[in-house]
Amino acid sequence: MSAISVDKFDLALLAELQRDGRTTNAALGQKVHLSTSQVSRRVQRLEEMRVIDHYSAMLNPEVVGLGVIAFTSVTLGRHGETEGDNFEKAVARMPEVLECLSVTGEADYMLRVVAPDLAAFSEFMMKSLLRLPGVINVKSNIALKKIKQTHVLPLDHVTEPAEATRKLVLSRS
Repeated sequence: MSAISVDKFDLALLAELQRDGRTTNAALGQKVHLSTSQVSRRVQRLEEMRVIDHYSAMLNPEVVGLGVIAFTSVTLGRHGETEGDNFEKAVARMPEVLECLSVTGEADYMLRVVAPDLAAFSEFMMKSLLRLPGVINVKSNIALKKIKQTHVLPLDHVTEPAEATRKLVLSRS
């Protein structure tokens, strides 16, 4: 993928949209000092270039009855392509798993799992995750208290001097 050129207005739009994805183009224009039509064109371009991946509503897990958050590391017995693919497809179908990351270190995968309570988490572990073919080790850490959670990505690095591997670069024009 080639670099995507953005300017200070694009960065300001991205910052505002991360805070409130429902804000109108008119409100965005007032905040970043652009016309509504300019905002619309820029946002459409950022969507087409996949800088903006999607829009969604952030639900409060506790309010909807999901009071347990666990970070679970999973180790597979074999590391062939088939075993990993099968595990990833199975986990993708599990609604309790909010995130699944392939990682380095002691485990092969790190999952973020939600459940209504510890009994439900235990049932998910015993009847779903541990029964997946190839899973030989699972370790979980249960979150006691949420200190910080954000979906807002930092964008300050985009304004630093360009690096060869960066996909999003600041246009100086």
